[in-house]
Amino acid sequence: MSEPFGPELPQVRKIVTEIPGPRSRALSERRKHAVSAALGAAVPIYADRAGGGVMIDVDGNSFIDMGSGIAVTNVGNSAPLVAENVTDQVHRLTHTCFMVAGYEPYIEVCEQLNDLTPGDHEKHSALFNSGAEAVENAIKVARAHTGRHAVVVFEHAYHGRTNLTMGMTAKNMPYKESFGPFSPEVYRVPTSYPLRDGLDGAQAAERSLKRVEFEVGAHNVAALMIEPIKGEGGFIVPAEGFLPALQEWCTANGVVFIADEIQTGFGRTGEWFACDHEGVVPDVITTAKGIAGGFPLAGVTGRAEIMDAVHVGGLGGTYGGNPVACAAALGAIRTMKEQDLAARAVRIGDIMRQKLTDLQGKTDVIAEVRGRGAMMAIEFAEPGTLAPLADLPKAVAGACAQQGVVILTAGTYGNVIRLLPPLVIGDDLLIEAMDILCDTILAEVGA
Repeated sequence: MSEPFGPELPQVRKIVTEIPGPRSRALSERRKHAVSAALGAAVPIYADRAGGGVMIDVDGNSFIDMGSGIAVTNVGNSAPLVAENVTDQVHRLTHTCFMVAGYEPYIEVCEQLNDLTPGDHEKHSALFNSGAEAVENAIKVARAHTGRHAVVVFEHAYHGRTNLTMGMTAKNMPYKESFGPFSPEVYRVPTSYPLRDGLDGAQAAERSLKRVEFEVGAHNVAALMIEPIKGEGGFIVPAEGFLPALQEWCTANGVVFIADEIQTGFGRTGEWFACDHEGVVPDVITTAKGIAGGFPLAGVTGRAEIMDAVHVGGLGGTYGGNPVACAAALGAIRTMKEQDLAARAVRIGDIMRQKLTDLQGKTDVIAEVRGRGAMMAIEFAEPGTLAPLADLPKAVAGACAQQGVVILTAGTYGNVIRLLPPLVIGDDLLIEAMDILCDTILAEVGA
């Protein structure tokens, strides 16, 4: 009898070897001789199967997955509708290049993006392979539409690892160190970081926009791009009113307002998109990660007149909008709708926030618990200060892995634990993971 896969996997945490186990250790040895040492690893294991809220390694250890491949497998690994669509598409067609001969799944995904993203204006979309590609192409579109060159981004931002997107990303290590020079005409201004700046949304926006006006000139700005909730920067939720103020300024000054929803999109925060929480309607929105259940796909969706400003042939790429990835996206989006995974994200967030708030009352190293929906974070700092405790998250993540829970870290200062469980995880499994996480933190700080 074959082993179960995907959602049929037993939804249990089970450790049967030391971590890492013998097969994972053997693969690590092979990796040393075959794979560039420049690639990091969050946990010292090698996955064999995954589904629902668990990941099983090559040694048979079953881990509770609190990372979703960095917010990618929102619908879970090998979700039935994703697997069915992909299997059917592979037998029909695997590639033509959409610019050579089109195919319906590409158009269907664009239709879905145009319908689901914020705003009821006419929209057009284009598809790519990765979040960084989406960001680069969104900037190309904005520059073509406005005839301007300057791009405004924010502190603590993460937008990718290509040359342009490294310049847009804030954190040096590990993303930018030794890779410059970067693309010019990228300008960084302060963001809203309520824990550390103490400003309300209007005050934070005024601070940021005055910098733009004095140091760049509004008339030179093609695009202002922001993550509605900072991802790699530490799941920073801006003060209420910050995003609407940025959007209003962009509209008044002819600047394309771009929301980078690559990590926050597709139900992750309890709405289809994080912009929806404040009714913000971006001119252009970039998507990837959760769009296709684990397949490489990204989108740029925007006002039709902006998206159509580029000359014919100006956007594209050999693999962008691959038919198999498009089929996966259609299965993932259907799953999100049928299972109302945005509402499920709210429930997951409520459980995580309650556990973390209770934990905060037991230790003085937690500066803040924050996030929206199934996108929650803990920021650690020295007691009574905001001095980052950068070593603690890594130690906690390592200890959790030994107990069968996969935890990710984040933050400009390396002092944040981020939680991104699949939106299909069960309550019992989620609570078990949170209890292990909280107990581990208390053990690490000696509370």
